[in-house]
Amino acid sequence: MCLAIPSKIVSLNGSLAVVELYGGGRVEISTLLLPEEPSIGDYVIVHAGFAIQKIERENAELSHRFLEELLKEDA
Repeated sequence: MCLAIPSKIVSLNGSLAVVELYGGGRVEISTLLLPEEPSIGDYVIVHAGFAIQKIERENAELSHRFLEELLKEDA
C-alpha cells in the first residue's frame, strides 16, 4: 500500500522541483509526469520521486489535518 501525502512546491528548475513535505522536510522531485507546468506554491501528490497530480490547497490541508488526527489516535 502506498500513502501519498500532498507536498508543496517551493522551488522549480526546469522539470525538477523542491517540495516541502508534511512535517517540514524538503526533497527534490521530477515534474515530468504532470500534464501541465506547475508553479511555486502548487500542491502535488508525489510517488516514487515524481509529482503525479496537482491538487487544490484546500484538499492538501484537509489531508494534513486527517493525518494529524490519525497520528494522535496512534499515540
